[in-house]
Amino acid sequence: MTLPSARKALAAGLGFTTLTAVLVAGAPSAGAAPERKPAGPPPVELQLLALNDFHGQLEPPASTSSSSRLPGETGAFGGVEYLATQVRALEAESKKQNTLTVAAGDLIGATPLLSAAFHDEPAIEALNRIGLDYASVGNHEFDEGSHELLRIQHGGCHEDGCADPDRPFEGADFQYLSANAFSEEGGVDDTLLPPYAIHKVQGIDVGFIGMTLEGTPGIVTPSGVAGLDFADEADTANRYAAELKAQGVEAIVVLMHEGGTQTGAGIGVDTCVGMGGPVTEIVPRMSDAIDVVVTGHTHQAYNCTIDGRLVTSASSAGRLVTDIDLTLDRRTGDVLTAKADNVPVSQGLPKDPVQTGLIAYYRELLGPIASQIVGQATATLSTARETLYTYPGPPAADGKPTTVTVLGESPLGNLIADAQLAATDDDADLAFMNPGGVRADIPAGEITYEEAFTTQPFGNYLTTVSLTGAQIQCVLEQQFVNGTVLQPAGITYAVDPKGTTGTAKDPCQGTRVPDDSVRIGDAPVDPAASYRVTVNNFLADGGDRFSLFATGTNRTDVVSPEDDLAALIEYLDPEVPTSPPATDRISVRQ
Repeated sequence: MTLPSARKALAAGLGFTTLTAVLVAGAPSAGAAPERKPAGPPPVELQLLALNDFHGQLEPPASTSSSSRLPGETGAFGGVEYLATQVRALEAESKKQNTLTVAAGDLIGATPLLSAAFHDEPAIEALNRIGLDYASVGNHEFDEGSHELLRIQHGGCHEDGCADPDRPFEGADFQYLSANAFSEEGGVDDTLLPPYAIHKVQGIDVGFIGMTLEGTPGIVTPSGVAGLDFADEADTANRYAAELKAQGVEAIVVLMHEGGTQTGAGIGVDTCVGMGGPVTEIVPRMSDAIDVVVTGHTHQAYNCTIDGRLVTSASSAGRLVTDIDLTLDRRTGDVLTAKADNVPVSQGLPKDPVQTGLIAYYRELLGPIASQIVGQATATLSTARETLYTYPGPPAADGKPTTVTVLGESPLGNLIADAQLAATDDDADLAFMNPGGVRADIPAGEITYEEAFTTQPFGNYLTTVSLTGAQIQCVLEQQFVNGTVLQPAGITYAVDPKGTTGTAKDPCQGTRVPDDSVRIGDAPVDPAASYRVTVNNFLADGGDRFSLFATGTNRTDVVSPEDDLAALIEYLDPEVPTSPPATDRISVRQ
């Protein structure tokens, strides 16, 4: 069955340096940063309501989906109607004179059909209505390139045309900030968007520095970041913290699209258990002038004190709001106390009628294609990946041990890899799919076009390249260097937990995958033979740091089916139910 791709079916000035918004607003451990006792007049109270990784989740995730769950909590969470209600309730409950709403990136990109069909204008309009003030730029803000990000900020019609000519898109009411994304030609001072903003709260200046993760070029399509460079997060934060202090700003908050992960038992939304990941290395390198770091990217929930300052993350898809309470010294402008609570956004809350109306407007504009049946599933096609093995990780900042879990196949990941191999079966021997491109479960029962789109929202096209057997074995080793195990089709192999991991410079020296275990089709891999390998163009260009795919020869960019979504839909059958594939392509050698 062939349907048009989402893009065709639904489409019918760089260089700021600073922004000052002068607005008068009427070993990690859980808890709060150390308290400094005020001396003199009563402190000014400031409430920050923080989000991250919203990804255009206008409608609530299905209650049966893993994307609606939270660690340590029961029930279903997320959806902008409930998010808006929770934000209003927290603002009202605090009874503080001053509230700002902030976010740590990935507000758009990798979004469900209802937002993606209109180039994420609906997501921005929803956040405008919530009252978002400042947001850092995440990697997914670059999915359609820097010029599209600037359009999202400033407004105007997409090059495909206006979603509704009678209702032009006016852009984000909030200010995007990105201190470390800058023009290659202009250098570090030629930032794509303002690096920081200064917000005046009852006469006290509060600085907000926006930070995009330094590794953005390795995880987005190269065209999305063409002409841009990305600098180290801590070094850049320190540079602008010093600049803010030189202007007399003592209260400084970093909105950083990079994060960490809790590990071990007893994890909840408001805990800080066995914290590991980039945030535990970046925050200790930050200047003491920085008081609070709101983080994102890892889609995790945590509430920590790292290196004496508050560090938070609010999961993803609007499932949490972080309620941060600051007190500011009236005389010095410094932060006296900082504490936070991660508050779940329950789908049992009343719906915000303004958001309900916005959803209804875009749902009508979307039309009937969303509900078109493209397949059936005998059971949930899950994105959950099986654990291959675990091993001790580096100690957390507090010296406690951590565990690294290596994840392998998921049923839906394997199904998508199978679909891409089938779409190129006249030319390809095997296929790989990056797990980060598999965005959502597909529930049991009839599969709609919208559900298929939601799990494959990027519009990547398929690419087939020639690699030798030896290069393929090296790709398998590179998985463990990159920390990303690809979803395979047409190939099986074993993993040895006792093996060694190669290096970024030479992944081939790793011994995680025994050479004698690799089979392509029914035959052992021949290191000297040439094989045709199908991947999406993101991987083919070296995405997720899989540089070996970019060295492939005889590259063929597949034009029919024209993208990965079309390949999946072609593979499904509305008359014949599809069962979740077995996750038996990667075995563990004991």
